[in-house]
Order: sequence, then structure tokens, then C-alpha cells
Amino acid sequence: MSRRVFVTALVAPLIGLALTQGEAAAAPNFQMPFPCNQVWEGQTRTNHSPANSVDLNRANDDGDPVVASAAGTVTRVANEGSTSYGRWIEIDHGGGWRTRYAHLSVQRVSVGQSVRLGQRIGDVGSTGGSTGPHLHYEQRLNGVDQKIAFNGSQILYWGTRSYTSRNSCGSTVTGTVGTDSGASVTIRSGPGTQYAAVGSVASGATVTISCQTKGETITGKYGTTNLWDKIGSGYVSDAYVYTGSDGQVAPSC
Repeated sequence: MSRRVFVTALVAPLIGLALTQGEAAAAPNFQMPFPCNQVWEGQTRTNHSPANSVDLNRANDDGDPVVASAAGTVTRVANEGSTSYGRWIEIDHGGGWRTRYAHLSVQRVSVGQSVRLGQRIGDVGSTGGSTGPHLHYEQRLNGVDQKIAFNGSQILYWGTRSYTSRNSCGSTVTGTVGTDSGASVTIRSGPGTQYAAVGSVASGATVTISCQTKGETITGKYGTTNLWDKIGSGYVSDAYVYTGSDGQVAPSC
């Protein structure tokens, strides 16, 4: 994988951020802000702003899902235009701990929304003071940037290293199947209508989603999407499954 150096032109700390008061709690077990088993290259450097932040990059990552690295409540969904973080999100995890996700191309959550670990919150982009698509990520305690740890292990300071996400690995998500007509949804052997039918699931049924993958774009009761949900040994379009989110909520297949 080719390595790219990103210059993140962050301005002085943004004003108006409400910091959690009180005694700080132990850090949450933060996970990488990407779906399970994805491999990303993390770069730290002494001239980064803030110093303990990390830039995360992989080949062809523009538009890739960014997910919450711990459960919490969204406190900021902001857009600094062509400077600083560009489009960015902040999540409050309690005990004074917050995370920031910057340079996003799309923000998929709103202020005050509760998010779970691994829930898609945005897409990788190159907004703000960025010279190429990547995710600028921070872990902060009472407003001060901290050295970052994923799954209990501190990342490399200073330099570049590859990391594998363990975010929501082995977890499952439930959803409710729905169609406008009330008809059953066909289960396919792969993520598209060109794949063989291997069964069906009734409208109104609760299903367990083990993972999700991209495939044929489908329009259904819950919008238009190219996401397909694996249920059992087959796939149904996420356009027919209500999970409480328009984005990816389960690990990638």
C-alpha cells in the first residue's frame, strides 16, 4: 500500500464546546472507527494538530464507512468549510471522554442522537484542511487530546503502522422486515436479484443480521440502498429491513 502524508490544517481549539464536568472515569474500550476486520494505516506525527491525533488511510477509501468507536451521544455535527476539520462529528462517551471524526464527506447522525458501538456515523472524505481522503481521529478527556488506544492497546507514537479493526466483531444486529404491499421478501444466495432464491421472510418478521455487504442497488420500503443484509445463509436488501439507521450497522461480510 502506498503511503501518503496528509497535512491537517486544524485551527486553534474550536470555541463553544461544552465539556463534561466532574471526575473523569476510566476510558471506554475504544475500538477502531471502521467495520470489523478492515485494515487501515494509522499515521501519528509530532507536528500534527492536536499532537495525539491520528490520520487513518487505506487505498481507495473515499466514501468508506466511519463508525462509532464506542457507544455515546452525538454532541457536534459541524462544517468548518475548506479549513480545519471540514465536516466533523464529536461523540460524548461519558466520564469526560469524547471522540472526534474529521474531514468527512457525509455526516449521517444528528446532535443529541444516541449511537451504539459500530454504528455508521459518516463517510471518509477530504473536506477542510485535507490534501487527500482520510479520517482524522481523536480521543479526548475533559477537552484535552489523549494518546489513542484501540481495543486496549495504544497505537504507535510516532510513525506509521497498520491496524486491524475489532469493532463489533462477532456482534449481531436485529431488524424488522417490511414491504409496502405486505408481501414476503425473497432471500438470495448473494447480494442481488440475479442470485438464486434460497427462501423468503415474511413482512413484519424480526431477523438477525450477522453482517452486511454491498451489491445491487434496490429501492424498497426503507429507501434506496446497495447494502444487503446476511440473515442465516442468505441475503436480503437492506431497503426492506428497518434497523433504526440508514447506514451500515453490522460488520462487513
